[in-house]
Amino acid sequence: MEPHATVCPSVFRLCLHHIGNTFRSPSPWRSNNLAALGHGWRTSGTEVTQLSNRGENSRGALKVRASNKLSPHVRLGRDVVRRYALLFAWALVIVVFGVLRPEAFWSLENLSTVLGTQAVLLFLALVSLPAFVAGEYDLSIAGNLSFSLVLFGFLNVIQHWPLLPSAFVVLASGLVIGLINSLLIVGTGVPSLIVTLGMGTALGGLAVAVNAQTTGGVSETLVSLARTQVLGLPLAFFYALALTVSLWYFLVFTPTGRHLYFVGSGREVARLTGIRVNGLRVGVFLFSGVGASVAGLILAGSLGATDPNVGPSYLLPVFAAVFLGSTAIQPGRFNAWGTFAAVYFLVTGITGLQLVGLSGWVSDVFYGGSLAIAVTLSQLASKGD
Repeated sequence: MEPHATVCPSVFRLCLHHIGNTFRSPSPWRSNNLAALGHGWRTSGTEVTQLSNRGENSRGALKVRASNKLSPHVRLGRDVVRRYALLFAWALVIVVFGVLRPEAFWSLENLSTVLGTQAVLLFLALVSLPAFVAGEYDLSIAGNLSFSLVLFGFLNVIQHWPLLPSAFVVLASGLVIGLINSLLIVGTGVPSLIVTLGMGTALGGLAVAVNAQTTGGVSETLVSLARTQVLGLPLAFFYALALTVSLWYFLVFTPTGRHLYFVGSGREVARLTGIRVNGLRVGVFLFSGVGASVAGLILAGSLGATDPNVGPSYLLPVFAAVFLGSTAIQPGRFNAWGTFAAVYFLVTGITGLQLVGLSGWVSDVFYGGSLAIAVTLSQLASKGD
């Protein structure tokens, strides 16, 4: 017998032994490659999911091992920077404009303006937050705001309805708007971006149809509920602050809030775990619909008048604030306190630029640039997690 005739079976057995050991070992190579191969082979959905999860776990383990090589001080510093960079930037903006225009910037009037007059923007950003968390978009909030504002003025000022019936009709209209959005999105499967964009445009047109003129003389009670000063700040600010605290508690400490994050991460996986995905999706649109109507009432009280053209100016700032807020406090996640900080970071920056002499165009540039940067940073923060 030739020498290679006896060597080949030995080499073959050695190769089989090596391959068997490789596929029995829990190495990252095995997990990652099997996860990739699983998409081409005829494996069940459960097997592919398990293999993909093994690959993710292996990559996560490698990240953890790499992170553990850093000193505790470096890890702590990096975490602080990731979580609070926006707050540091906000503080820097305050210091810079406080030095450039100290008399105007540090005046009580300016501080009240910065914190108080933008309460509606904060409120509107917060009511849209659960939809973002659930992986949806509600672009109808700006049109809803305009329609609610004008509808209240029409009923309360032109038709002379009392405050409570007028407010009740406005809130009911917000509920109907949220219900229509949710039925079209959840019931038919049309993307929320398309449905809510169309709804917002339609509501803006309806607002002009109801009353195309600016109307003053809204209920003095509503004006007092929005403008009354407490600690130098209007009550509207405290409504937004209360909503911030409530949403923070809801999203962080309640099962439903945590389920929303799960739905936003992946609907099918959430559905397989027993979460009522469609029910939560309907809920977030009902919340944003009613919430935008409440914001319309607050705006009516703050202005003391109604204007059908004011709503669209809020849409870009809301998106900029929500995305920028997802880079702070809980990086990579839409969250209430991050949104709070982002709103006032943006408002402080715009106010400071206007105080140093820049004209009104700066707000559009600032909000637009902030939105582009915020979306980029949000994606980077998500990958970092």
